[in-house]
Amino acid sequence: MKRGLFVTFEGSEGCGKSTQIRHLSAWLDKTAQPCLTTREPGGTAAGDRIRDLLQHAPEGHALVPEAELFLFAASRAQHVREVIRPALARGEVVISDRFHDSTTVYQGVARQLEPQMARTVNGFAIGDTLPDVTFLLDMDAAEAHRRIAQRDQPADRMESEPLAFYQAVRQGYLRAAADEPARFVVLDAARPEEQLAAQIRDILNEKFHGFFAR
Repeated sequence: MKRGLFVTFEGSEGCGKSTQIRHLSAWLDKTAQPCLTTREPGGTAAGDRIRDLLQHAPEGHALVPEAELFLFAASRAQHVREVIRPALARGEVVISDRFHDSTTVYQGVARQLEPQMARTVNGFAIGDTLPDVTFLLDMDAAEAHRRIAQRDQPADRMESEPLAFYQAVRQGYLRAAADEPARFVVLDAARPEEQLAAQIRDILNEKFHGFFAR
């Protein structure tokens, strides 16, 4: 059995990752391609507990950036070994809403931790499990901030950050994409969602041609 394909989606809060993951998953279902969708932080029972602490629990608001870094890494280490690697070994397409690039950007750039430390912790958590392709949904920081403010549900801890944080996140992602152009695909998140979904399908077929023909 051939190894599966690991696809990740990155971008600031409000950029539409969840919407595009739904479109891609629906397309894969139609092609009868086995597919697993997951998210970070989370993806496992332990990871979901960490997610609640990081995003919603009152105790999470007192977390220092260093603790935040290690909590994300702990969730990711479990996620990789319990969920992602086994699914790839079964030949499935794994689609993750965020992965290690989020830590590189959010903690290593926006939280202003030492970038090499963030990379080292990330590397230990994921080992040799790297995405085959990463779609970066790029959006103007002010527009992303506006989208979050218009949501019906209360903002979580990350979504409550000020505009300057969103701006740092966007620039951090664009630098990460420039550093790894072979893996990253930068997309305009302001495009109509159906057009963006079609573009993602076309890119996957072009980059991994033959993979989806079973």
